[in-house]
Amino acid sequence: MALDKEKLQEEAVIHRFYRIILSWNCNNLLDESENQRRTNASASKKLVKVKKQYKDVDDYINTYEPLIFEEAKAQIIRGKEEENGAEWKLGVVQSYKESDDFDFLEYICEMNEGESISQNDMLLISKKECVDDNNPHAFALVEEVRRFSESRILRLRLYLAGEYSHLHTNNVKSCPRLFNMRSHIRGTNAQLYSMKMCNLSTIAREYVAIKTISSLLFKDLILNAGGEDFGTEAAGWKIPLPLDKHVKENFNQYQHEAITAGLSSKAFVLIQGPPGTGKTQTILGILSTILHATPTRVQSKSGTYELKQGPQLPIEEKSRHWRLASPWLHGINPRDSLMPKDGDDGFFPTTGNELKPEVTTSTRKYRVRVLVCAPSNSALDEIVLRVLSGGGIHDENNRSYTPNIVRIGLKAHHSIKAVSLDELLKKKRASANKSSTDKQSNASAGSHDDSIRAAILDEATIVFSTLSFSGSHIFSKLSRKFDVVIIDEAAQAVEPATLVPLANQCKKVFLVGDPAQLPATVISDIAKNHGYGTSLFERLMQAGYPIKMLKTQYRMHPEIRSFPSREFYDNSLTDGELVKSKTVRDWHKYRCFGPFSFFDIHEGEEAKPTGSGSWINVEEVNFVLFLYQKLVTLFPKLKSSNELAIISPYSQQVKLFQQRFEETFGVSAEQVVDICTVDGCQGREKDVAIFSCVRASEDRGIGFLEDIRRMNVGITRAKSAVLVVGSASTLRRSEQWNKLVESAEERNCLFKVSKPYTSFLSDENLASMQVKTAEPPQATEHDNAVNNGMPIDNVTEQFDRVQADDNDYGDGDADMDYGGYDD
Repeated sequence: MALDKEKLQEEAVIHRFYRIILSWNCNNLLDESENQRRTNASASKKLVKVKKQYKDVDDYINTYEPLIFEEAKAQIIRGKEEENGAEWKLGVVQSYKESDDFDFLEYICEMNEGESISQNDMLLISKKECVDDNNPHAFALVEEVRRFSESRILRLRLYLAGEYSHLHTNNVKSCPRLFNMRSHIRGTNAQLYSMKMCNLSTIAREYVAIKTISSLLFKDLILNAGGEDFGTEAAGWKIPLPLDKHVKENFNQYQHEAITAGLSSKAFVLIQGPPGTGKTQTILGILSTILHATPTRVQSKSGTYELKQGPQLPIEEKSRHWRLASPWLHGINPRDSLMPKDGDDGFFPTTGNELKPEVTTSTRKYRVRVLVCAPSNSALDEIVLRVLSGGGIHDENNRSYTPNIVRIGLKAHHSIKAVSLDELLKKKRASANKSSTDKQSNASAGSHDDSIRAAILDEATIVFSTLSFSGSHIFSKLSRKFDVVIIDEAAQAVEPATLVPLANQCKKVFLVGDPAQLPATVISDIAKNHGYGTSLFERLMQAGYPIKMLKTQYRMHPEIRSFPSREFYDNSLTDGELVKSKTVRDWHKYRCFGPFSFFDIHEGEEAKPTGSGSWINVEEVNFVLFLYQKLVTLFPKLKSSNELAIISPYSQQVKLFQQRFEETFGVSAEQVVDICTVDGCQGREKDVAIFSCVRASEDRGIGFLEDIRRMNVGITRAKSAVLVVGSASTLRRSEQWNKLVESAEERNCLFKVSKPYTSFLSDENLASMQVKTAEPPQATEHDNAVNNGMPIDNVTEQFDRVQADDNDYGDGDADMDYGGYDD
């Protein structure tokens, strides 16, 4: 009954969400967005900023609900702008009906090759190929998609009863636009034009999570950010000695502290993992321990109590008591001589609902189920791959094995395809009785597939899902919920997204991330300015919730590590054993090639291409490409995208790099170098990273480059050398960037660069920049593995041509933060 009540509550919540959004006027949204951009009107909005703590559920909902709708508006507007110039699709209404204040219709339209439409896509539908108040138009939600020859039959949900005047009411005002649309689609074979705007799955699930927060087990902790009582560090779980020994021997002090914190009775455990500190490895350690731990406390109807251990009896006496209590077990040594403590042996009873045995040498039956989530597919798949690669998970006897895992969701990497839900579903279908499945209708077949999916997930020990997908309907069908939820990259998720997987009735939550790196992506400037991008991890940390921080880094040369450690981590990062010797490279014999260097480009000037919210700097592109050419000529092993990355905060600069690279070298960049935005490279590591700052002006600011978290990510991707290219005079206007420039000056690694670039990086000039040491840095095996990549030689004339071809992009508009457009 309780589950039915929760289901009805969620249904009422999502229906309210759809009613509000589907009633919106597309023209009004576009006009409102344009006014906000022009007048920066976000301050006039009657919105509440995200707080550290909330007095009650209403306070929490009243803060987040309007911000979620602002974000929804921004996503719709972005979808409309990205679809600018896209063709309207003509279709025909096949059927129409009304139910629960909504309007439903079957709509058939043609789809061109390469086009797709999915459940929960939001469409703009119109009587004509335009959107104005004289033409009936409305938003529609795709509820179902069916194939019909070359066409698609869509089941659409609309709300045509009227427009919501504001969020805090259920009253709607009549609207001629919607009334006329209803009259039109009621006609037989009515024609409609449609255009896809965006997908509402994620934002809808986050809305439900916010509105149903009162049902969460950790409601008070979330509202109060821990309050005065952050919980207890008392041990809530114990792990077997062989596994405990493995953890102590194979994890450093800080990783071990984080893992053992997971064995405490605290409901939330926060683990901060700065770059290169072994965050994923720590998650694997947590999985090993919680899967094979024994509880020191047990649950009862009257509450939680600690197991009291009486005086120890001789083993024979224990056996006698056990036999008397369990006469049906005569002649059997229970649990292979593992005797119970006060009648409880540390195992949950197994029933007909127990997991199927895994192919493993482990003799232990699983007591807990774990849901592992991350905001993105790439972050999630890295953990899955580490689990599958062997040696990631250890059992109670310290034997490595692969547990029964399932990766649910879209876009799983090909390397982990074998454990994806879709692939496992295909195998289940193939092994099913074909004769019985052939008789099923499409509808019953779909329902049957859902039952198979639920069964696969019920059998799994660990389920991996993105935050959003953990709110999909398939999770509501599971007969076994999750005891533990682990959220990786938790500081990159907005708080409503973090709440989505917590609805799976978990008893313990691990938030793993780093607030000093990139924040969550928020499209709406209004929502961003009101703190919507603040993660639950960051809010708890700001309120004083205890954090376990990983402090030993294994990635970066100490010269790279020193600045971010001092500026972002209170100078607390230390280097792992042999990090310096493992990151020394041949190119370090030149001061300009790292480990840390700053190139001050005098002639560079920022510009904004027409119709773009992003920035470019042509001179930085020219210099970086010449710098790249010199590096790969001297050190051919760097002709690999695995070894070198070119990074920029601005998407248009990345596109310009890719275009000019192919023009200059005659080969696609993706074959030999990784060119990406800062947001696109978080979590990656390269031997060398070249960072193009872009911003260069006499009096403007530096936009979202001012966010020091972008700096932190950009300069910590490299293992052996980070080469920063930018305008020192412009960057000095920022307090944090000024510190970086000063650090480069103090270390004698700031280089003032002017044209011609061929002179600056000539053999003679490079010889003058050789490091004067008793002996040159020793090449490692890593350096000796020369990668014979593309031929890049005799390019001086090409670079002269590129430098002469300075396209005039103009000065651009006033400095604006288009962060959402560059992520």
